[in-house]
Amino acid sequence: MSEHRIFTMKFSSVYPLYVQKAERKGRTQAEVDQIISWLTGYSAAELQQQLEQGTDFKTFFNMAPAMNPNVTLIKGVVCGVRVEEVADPLMQKIRYLDKLIDELAKGKSIEKILR
Repeated sequence: MSEHRIFTMKFSSVYPLYVQKAERKGRTQAEVDQIISWLTGYSAAELQQQLEQGTDFKTFFNMAPAMNPNVTLIKGVVCGVRVEEVADPLMQKIRYLDKLIDELAKGKSIEKILR
């Protein structure tokens, strides 16, 4: 079975879309970066380096310094799929990030997003 195409997409091509989604709802790029850092363990400098290198999603998550142990607390639906029921571990990580960005755009406080 072939990999899902998002696995090979550059994280740097999707990152601006996360930021745009947040900014349209009055949130900031700094909050998006804070969410990504919370989820993956990347520092601001490491995140910037991943963006500059054009790392794909698979590599971005495989190289993540430390996935947050509270990711299992992320629950809900993204694109009609419950994030806690996604079978593929990499796709689940991507959906976790999508869910957190959705919560940010919907106005949830950063303290509640970062469980």
